[in-house]
Amino acid sequence: MGAPAETAPGTAQLPLWQRRFHGPRIDMPGWARERPERVVYSSSRGGSWQGWTWDMSEGRHRRLTKGGVGNRSARISPDGAHVIWFDDETGDELGEWRVRLFAGGRTKELLPGVAPSWECGLAWGGKRALVGLADGAGFSVFVTGTAQDHRRIVHQRQEVVAVALSPDDRYALIASADHGDSIHPDLKVLDAEDGSLVGQMGGKKTRHLSSAGFRPHQGDPCVAVNDDQEGHTRPFLWFPRRRQVDGLRTGLRGEVEVLDWFPDGRALLLRQLLDGRHRLWRLDLDDLRVTQIKAPRGTVEAAVRPDGRIWALCDSAARPPRVLELPDGNEVLRVPGRRPPRAAGFRSWHFETAGGRRIHGFLAVPEGSAPHPTVLWVHGGPHSHLDDSYSPAMSALVDHGLLVAAPNYRGSTGYGREHMDLLNGNPGFPEVEDVAHGVADLVAQGLADPRRIVLMGASWGGYITLLGLGLHPELFAGGVARVPVADYELAFFEESEPLQAMDRALFGGDPKEVPNLFRERSPMTYADRVRAPLLVQAGENDSRCPYHQVEVYVSRMRELGKPVTFHHYAAGHSAMVVEQDVALTAQALDFIKPLLSLPG
Repeated sequence: MGAPAETAPGTAQLPLWQRRFHGPRIDMPGWARERPERVVYSSSRGGSWQGWTWDMSEGRHRRLTKGGVGNRSARISPDGAHVIWFDDETGDELGEWRVRLFAGGRTKELLPGVAPSWECGLAWGGKRALVGLADGAGFSVFVTGTAQDHRRIVHQRQEVVAVALSPDDRYALIASADHGDSIHPDLKVLDAEDGSLVGQMGGKKTRHLSSAGFRPHQGDPCVAVNDDQEGHTRPFLWFPRRRQVDGLRTGLRGEVEVLDWFPDGRALLLRQLLDGRHRLWRLDLDDLRVTQIKAPRGTVEAAVRPDGRIWALCDSAARPPRVLELPDGNEVLRVPGRRPPRAAGFRSWHFETAGGRRIHGFLAVPEGSAPHPTVLWVHGGPHSHLDDSYSPAMSALVDHGLLVAAPNYRGSTGYGREHMDLLNGNPGFPEVEDVAHGVADLVAQGLADPRRIVLMGASWGGYITLLGLGLHPELFAGGVARVPVADYELAFFEESEPLQAMDRALFGGDPKEVPNLFRERSPMTYADRVRAPLLVQAGENDSRCPYHQVEVYVSRMRELGKPVTFHHYAAGHSAMVVEQDVALTAQALDFIKPLLSLPG
């Protein structure tokens, strides 16, 4: 096991909801393939999310990153000699990959001479790394080593993401939007020396492709691919040199994806997603036998160690993240600090929306009798989903007597290709409509008090919050929008290159090509209809939902005499400093309480 638990000074006296933030949490760790006792991970220990190294042979943990806005990008080279992280000083996500020895020492640029850029993936092969970057001139992919001898093998205007490099460093796997778009990319295998095409999979704007990388053995390259061409994500093997794709029938329902290869290359680690919860499986390729791997109920990230053992990051709405070795369930990495307290769990929620479409989500129910004051929690993305995972912010609302209802609206991942693609050419309105049907369902069940409902979300959830308050002002007593898109046309021209690529795919063009659609789906268009008080929180260095377009929206609301409270802070899209996250949640609670007549 890792370091023993410690008591963080002063946190034991804090309110329960704040202790959930201050208790150190952890991301899925990574390790060196050739020296697996050398581990890197990100944790909120010490007051902000930072990268850490852990030498299992010595039991020593060392802090790797020191960025004031936080950092969750730590990686390690296959030989364990070097650690790598993406250095972004302000939170605007414009930065550079940096490298130093695992044991410490001077920090260097991984790609010297390359200007600060937005990161688009990093993956290690044998001795070299594949790195994707974006800037105002387009998207590039580099092959490099820790000796900083890099070469660029791709440069194009369309979005590209670095996915994997083969173990022998001969083949590069990228996701590219040159024939599809950033939502439906092609997968391409390139010669890692000169970038010439070896094989391509995709070519249509109807499939979502991803990959768990190359088979561990060298030779004829074989890639584990996740493809939803049959309606739901399923695993495939792709042999790009042969132009051959083999389906792998598992008999499992829901979304089934490959997470990792087992070291001998004869089995795959699969993850099944069904109604917001995960299960793990081993697929043996010799006979296609599927065996379940016992894991706690909830959300699971997992990877296979070089000895064939599985490490998994397991959490749920009720229980904070733990790094376990499966199937035994032994905790293998525990960071110092008092573990975050448990919280109220989720229960599944289903309701019907327009045309009889079934929507799934989760409810977190407070103590006391219904109907409850309610928060409709709208997740970000939009191509994401709310799963059964630990959320101090959601738990804080429940602690204060609020029912939290989180729908996985149309456009969410986890429910098949059709559900996800319903936003293409039609963003914003379907999600708002699903939220409105969710409100009606909660009221009909007697769970929600129709006079005391607040709409709340961050990022795309903040966008839907602003749009929902304008389109359905009669439904909500208030709204809380963190880092939202508020003026969509203005946001497009201010956001990063990767976000522009996503918006072009989502809208079917940019604001010059489809101006009416951008205008119709922008919260700014409906600002005059908003009646409920609104709290807006924005990061001053945000390159995804830029600060200026939020500021313009707030100014317009004030010109219209609308009740709006605006708070901005020195960070980017994510609040990775614990006290900052606590402060933002406290602001939301203080804003919501009088609106819903909650005790002070």
